[in-house]
Amino acid sequence: MNNTQRPKPPADATRAITNGRTSAEHHGAVNTPVYHASTILHPDVESFETRHDPTSNRRKVIYGLLGTPTSFDLEEVLADLEGGHDAVLAPSGLAAISVALLSFLKPGDHALIADTVYPPTRSFCDEHLASMNIAVDYYHPHLGAGIETLIQPNTRVIFLESPGSFTFEIQDIPAITKVARDRGVTTILDNTWSTPLFFKSFSHGVDVSVHAATKYLSGHSDVVMGAIICAEHAWSPIRRTHRHLGQCVGPDDAYVTLRSIRNLSTRLNAHHKQGLALADWLNEREEVAEVLHPGLPGHPDHAVWKRDFLGASGLFSIVLHPKSREAVLDMVNGMELFRIGASWGGFESLMIPVYPEQYRSATHWDPSKFTLRIHAGLEDFDDLIADLKAGFERLKRSSKSD
Repeated sequence: MNNTQRPKPPADATRAITNGRTSAEHHGAVNTPVYHASTILHPDVESFETRHDPTSNRRKVIYGLLGTPTSFDLEEVLADLEGGHDAVLAPSGLAAISVALLSFLKPGDHALIADTVYPPTRSFCDEHLASMNIAVDYYHPHLGAGIETLIQPNTRVIFLESPGSFTFEIQDIPAITKVARDRGVTTILDNTWSTPLFFKSFSHGVDVSVHAATKYLSGHSDVVMGAIICAEHAWSPIRRTHRHLGQCVGPDDAYVTLRSIRNLSTRLNAHHKQGLALADWLNEREEVAEVLHPGLPGHPDHAVWKRDFLGASGLFSIVLHPKSREAVLDMVNGMELFRIGASWGGFESLMIPVYPEQYRSATHWDPSKFTLRIHAGLEDFDDLIADLKAGFERLKRSSKSD
């Protein structure tokens, strides 16, 4: 009997540092340099005329638009971390979503979209896809395997986002992807909240994973970028559409995002810890009616989250007990550490009012439930608690004066 144990594969934190590294190609430099390049010179006509040979090395640099060592290394490490076959970069998260959808949909097709998607995704579907004669229906995020009842003969895509934007419902992704595989439907998941570290899309049956690299992947609120990671069978249509639409990212953005990936595990674990600690604290406040964080045991989808996810990012929402809009805005406007701003995933804490009822059709959200979306940054926990306490004091004073 052979007692030799198979070596344990490196952890994600290690692979985020060691993969997508081509130091030998760059005179031993630890970080892949920034390649500012459009024209690529060839040694002879023969190599120029065969530059698009599909059997050639995927990393072959033939034109700046189609990739450089900087972008190739970033794509490589992202695909590896999520367990995908390959990846391409896009100029924004919404661009990544658009490319993914257009890769599998044509006029006359039908798509099922989670009702809790990122609002710009809904706008793209309602306006752009509709203009192409592509039918769209929205489904309840808790439908699970029941989604089979909504699949039509011309359904080509199921688009998932889990947790849902603003309200953080967790979908039963393995149940949905099994139905989709059985029916020949492509599944696309917006995995921005979890990143490739906290949800492994392809081991749960997803075909294509999209990310707003603007958020945690770049991690410093100074880059706008998207990424598309896919299984091998989905690679050809993704790559073709990506090229046809002329998608690329700036070399400086690729460089700083690749550098940020090296400490993604450290940052994301800190956001996980900070977010859960804040959610726990807020759950005990008398001003808070609900904390919408799937990592809390009291969340209705906690069991599914615990089964499928490896952690939680720092983004969640709270629902306040009924207060006037003026009182809530007085609270938010006076925050010192929780700043007001779109996007999330950087080092700073954020707080904004959100209005889920404006973006729902298959589900209902009571508009009287005043909801605040919170991003737990990397500031000192006690300082954040002090800021929240002061905010709740303002809320209380303003409510008394209403």
